[in-house]
Parts: sequence; C-alpha cells; structure tokens
Amino acid sequence: MSATAWTTAPTPPDRPEATTLLEEYFEEMVRRYHGRPVRPGEVAAAMADEPSDDLAAPTGILLVAHRDGRPAGCAGLRYRPGWAELTRVYVRPAHRGHGGGAVLLAAVAERARAAGADRIRLDTRGDLVEARALYARHGYREIPAYNDGPYAEHWFEKVL
Repeated sequence: MSATAWTTAPTPPDRPEATTLLEEYFEEMVRRYHGRPVRPGEVAAAMADEPSDDLAAPTGILLVAHRDGRPAGCAGLRYRPGWAELTRVYVRPAHRGHGGGAVLLAAVAERARAAGADRIRLDTRGDLVEARALYARHGYREIPAYNDGPYAEHWFEKVL
C-alpha cells in the first residue's frame, strides 16, 4: 500500500478517535519502557503525568492520520517561540510499514512552517530505535539536549 492512501487532519486531543490513539501510544510507551505488560492504571497515570491537552490551538496541534479512511496514527506539535516540538508520533501496528510515519512527519513540517517555526525539535528514548531511524531518514539530526525530560535520552532537530 502506498502513502497515497493516507490523509491527516487536525483533531482535538479530547475527541474519541484521538483519545484512543493517544491511549495506544502511551500503552506502547509504558510497555516498552518497563519491558512487560502494562499494569492496571499505568496508562492513565502516564497520560496524567504528560497531558496532551496543549496539542490544540493556540498552543499546538494534534494530527490524526487515516489510512483508507480508518484512524491509523497521530503526531502532535507544541508551538514554541520560533520553533515547534514534535511529540506523540504513533502509527498503529497493523499500519506500520505503509508510509504513515513519513506522511505524519511531512504533515507536521507543513503545519510548523505555517505557524512560523523555523525548526522542529523532539526528544525520544534510547529503546525507541525505530522512531530514531525514522527521524534520521527524514532529515532530523541529533543535537545536544534542549530539555531535561525524565525519559529524554536523545534529542533531534530538523531545520525547515
């Protein structure tokens, strides 16, 4: 399946399809971080610790990606003065390998430029090797730490 089957649309993070994707994102992050199945309450606690409510105007945006009309992934931007921070990049496992990550990264770059950002930054963890490879393939370069996030181990930037 080609990337042409994908579309993206801004979606408030409290809408059901966005909430479901964000829950799945956090479930994967918790499971991979701990290397075990998720325990009851862990996803809700992670979502409370790192809320996504700022991924809506005027502070940010959440894009939901659809593949063949079905919600298949998401990516968020937090607007900063002159730049944007990429977060919550997630593609459902059944849709991986079909160009969704590239579609999401292109869409957030377009939104960041439109918002006046000259670069996109992100942080990620060491165990998220697929994400780091995706970012590198799409022009993100590793940079020195720009924040002290509790899970941040690698920092990337793409100049727009």
